[in-house]
Amino acid sequence: MIERLKFFWLAITIIIFTLISLVWIGILSAQQPAITHPLTSLTEVEITTAVAVIQKEKALSDMAVFPVVTLQEPNKNEVLNFSPGKLFQRKAFLVIYERSQNKTYEGVVDLQTQSLTSWKEIPHAQPALVNSEYELANHAVKADSRWQKAMQKRGITNFDDVKINCWSSGILSKQEEAAGNRFCRALSYYRGDRWNYYSSPIEGVLATVNLNTGQVASFIDRGVIPISQENWNYDIKSLGKLLIPPKALKILQPNGKTFQINGNEISWQGWKFHYLIHPRDGLVLYLVSYKDGENIRPVLYRGSLSEMVVPYGDPNPAWSFRNAFDVGEYNLGLLANTMELGKEIPENGVLLDAVFANEQGEPFTMSGVVGIYERDNGVLWKHYEYNTQRNNVRRNRELVVIITTTIDNYDYSINWIFHQDGILEVQNELTGIVLVQGTTLEKESQNNSYGRLLAKNLLGVNHQHFFNYRLDMDVDGQANSVMEMNVNSLPINDKNPLGNAIAVQETPLTTETAAVRDVDMKHSREWMIASADKKNTLGAGTAYMLIPGGNSRFFPVEGAEIRKRAEFATHHLWVTKYKPDELYGGGNYPNQSQPGQGLPKYISDDESLTNEDIVLWYTMGMTHVPRPEDWPVMPVHRIGFKLVPRGFFSRNPVINLPE
Repeated sequence: MIERLKFFWLAITIIIFTLISLVWIGILSAQQPAITHPLTSLTEVEITTAVAVIQKEKALSDMAVFPVVTLQEPNKNEVLNFSPGKLFQRKAFLVIYERSQNKTYEGVVDLQTQSLTSWKEIPHAQPALVNSEYELANHAVKADSRWQKAMQKRGITNFDDVKINCWSSGILSKQEEAAGNRFCRALSYYRGDRWNYYSSPIEGVLATVNLNTGQVASFIDRGVIPISQENWNYDIKSLGKLLIPPKALKILQPNGKTFQINGNEISWQGWKFHYLIHPRDGLVLYLVSYKDGENIRPVLYRGSLSEMVVPYGDPNPAWSFRNAFDVGEYNLGLLANTMELGKEIPENGVLLDAVFANEQGEPFTMSGVVGIYERDNGVLWKHYEYNTQRNNVRRNRELVVIITTTIDNYDYSINWIFHQDGILEVQNELTGIVLVQGTTLEKESQNNSYGRLLAKNLLGVNHQHFFNYRLDMDVDGQANSVMEMNVNSLPINDKNPLGNAIAVQETPLTTETAAVRDVDMKHSREWMIASADKKNTLGAGTAYMLIPGGNSRFFPVEGAEIRKRAEFATHHLWVTKYKPDELYGGGNYPNQSQPGQGLPKYISDDESLTNEDIVLWYTMGMTHVPRPEDWPVMPVHRIGFKLVPRGFFSRNPVINLPE
């Protein structure tokens, strides 16, 4: 009888919840914006619907969270064949983590039929950290007697003066791997009455928290190291005397903006593309095309930051685990900032909102996440003719699409820059606060092989930032091939008596394993993506070049654990045959991942790359040996690459740009 009553009340509860959800969906539907394209981001109504369907179909616990709720990307061919007014499917993709069970699930919801079309457990997968886990780790650490003694040993008795920062677990020990739990590493900072706690690390103290049990699983205290006593707050009041500001510089467009926004489609100076803000990837561009005369010519189907890794170079156990996968371990998109006109972007820009879901699956709108603006960048082309004293010159206008995101101490901006001459550029900007290490040193020493002194008692640890971009190229269509171009000096001989000959060697990259390549400055190496069936006026395949900018080699040595998990960073170029589920260079779940995930797995079948729908994966990195000028907030450092037309146009595409 009791069991029947339990079942009865459970059924009543489900019915009531479903009715409430349907009413709520009905209320929101009245506010639902029109969805006119398959690549439109999920609306608040759609997020609410998707989560309600999961909760109805699956008995989730109170501890279940939704690290990712986003659009299930529609079939590529359906998108390419879409025309306005044509019906299309709408599906949502969700990642669900059950902390009490330590299990990860993926679900796909058909939003039109409001049905669960796919549900599967992903074994041994740990999704990105979520907000509630930071608070859980904070309570666990501050309740731990070992941590309390460590603080008291340093003269800290008010534990509220200590800020706990939770990092993903990074490199696991054998014991942690065997346990199979979800972990994070907790760093401690002395905050006191200063808001810039990053300047006061409590060095040598590291707590590893088991997020499934809410307990500290292991604890390290490597001894008392002085805590910086200087006030490194950098607000106007704290800084005191200020520099003389430059005179006002106004950017005006009295005749209005040149770009047009239609939903999530942007058009400007021949370019047209769709954008989407993904909770993990951040800014994603789709259907990038260029209007050449009356022809709309595709260039890039989908472009996004696939993954990044930041390895720190100190073997100290309190530091050696620090190898953050900032996209997959923290959900880079959800950490995007609200920007301001006149600050992150100039006054002539436009700020656009984004709709996300929090970890409870509740939708919310973040304002000002995407910035779009035009800027002047000097001369586009010029020639001065002495005979006629004619000066032909055109100014260079660019369109910038930007998001900014903050991941703990570091700030990043991701910029896609459209040029009038058909060049598409990616530029990442790095700023924020260097992650410092407490030290006894007050003066620079030649023995600081793992870093450099930034200020008294503060050492900047040597580290790297590596970004992997996934570029689904469709140059004049889906049938493409890839070619490596190397510039060579030729030896002095009968054909080259003065030794001045410069030759270009083109090598087809015909298979996935053959297309794992590296930047080579000695040969000015570039890679060309050419159409297999479209020819230019000179009889060659129309093409785009991937031209590297500044780059670095990945310094962790062969055999290093981080090298095994971040293999995408060990080479600058990878090329794969298109597969819709291959989206992330470091694998779908880099948090506590096993070696060999992502790109090494994608190329294991060594498929052909000739006349195929191909995807370029470009990795760029910077090596940061910190300097005093990087403190307390580092000036912006830029790194990027370009996609440049080569034989795509029959002439300079902006030669006829009016004055």
